[in-house]
Amino acid sequence: MSELIVIGYDDPDVANNAYEAVQGLQKDFVVNLSGLALVSVDQEGKTHVDTPNRLVGVSAASGALWGTVFGLLFLVPGLGLLAGAAFGGLFGKLAKSGIDDQFRDQVQALLKPGSAAVVVMASKITEDKFAAAMQPFGGTVLKTSLTDEDEKELAEHLAGQAG
Repeated sequence: MSELIVIGYDDPDVANNAYEAVQGLQKDFVVNLSGLALVSVDQEGKTHVDTPNRLVGVSAASGALWGTVFGLLFLVPGLGLLAGAAFGGLFGKLAKSGIDDQFRDQVQALLKPGSAAVVVMASKITEDKFAAAMQPFGGTVLKTSLTDEDEKELAEHLAGQAG
């Protein structure tokens, strides 16, 4: 099961410090990351994304899944515009897995001009140690899970679209 955690911050500097702390938690084996990003919105409303150069242990399948989940949360302006059956089916599967319109709307509501969020997708996480390490940074936490079955089905769906 993967955990998808989005932590919103009003102060981009605090978000950056939290982002760096999550990278340290990966090195300390508190979290096993499938994806990590720092998303910030400047005063003009433009979105900026920073990701680590490389996450150790991330397979191509989990990387593709992370990219899809990330795109759904931040980069797809409106699902109504996606008439293609392939994307519609994929997003339908994501919605059934806990990443529905309500979760997506909550994530996007966190990101107003001048704010930032740390987005974590973890295949393993030691909840108590992660929470204790992130507590000093504060922030608004949103969380959902993808079951192993959901991940497998999504990865197969992604592989089918690549061919």
